[in-house]
Amino acid sequence: MLPFSDACERNKAPILEVLRGVFADRRRVIEIGAGTGQHAVHFARSLPHLSWQPTDRPEYLEGLAARIAAEGAPNVAAPLELDVLNAAWPAARADAVFSANTLHIMSWQAVEALFAGLPRILEPGGVLAIYGPFKYGGQFTTASNAAFDAMLRERDPDSGLRDFESVDALARSAGLVFQADHAMPANNQLLVWRSR
Repeated sequence: MLPFSDACERNKAPILEVLRGVFADRRRVIEIGAGTGQHAVHFARSLPHLSWQPTDRPEYLEGLAARIAAEGAPNVAAPLELDVLNAAWPAARADAVFSANTLHIMSWQAVEALFAGLPRILEPGGVLAIYGPFKYGGQFTTASNAAFDAMLRERDPDSGLRDFESVDALARSAGLVFQADHAMPANNQLLVWRSR
């Protein structure tokens, strides 16, 4: 039985519509936190001009590899191990990085580590696209996002919806310039930065 996420299944089509434009001139994408692999196989199949490199922590690699073996397109690479808190990142470079539904389940320390590590894998002029729910100016955009944040923090006090402004500050410190904020279904956003 392959790992499965209902959220991935619901959001893959609207995310793809934005990525068609954002990644139109890209060649290679590294996905951080590829999880079940549903996004990786769907996006790679739909964007055949891209080479898609999924990554995740060790405990998710077996299921991720199984999904790619069963459903992957020729442009999806075998998954690589990447724990953002580990100093040893894979020796991979790309002109785009994608991550979905990760920042709110990571600790803030891990979010900081993710952005600090980006210059190691993202080429100059590269694009970063991050999907998920965010707060703005410390405020939730909807009551459902506030409830989601409370549920996350009850499960893990280090998790929770992140402030856009705090995330953008980390991006700027990693040499990234904010480009676009795409409103997505179910009170999510797809945020885009470009490296200088």
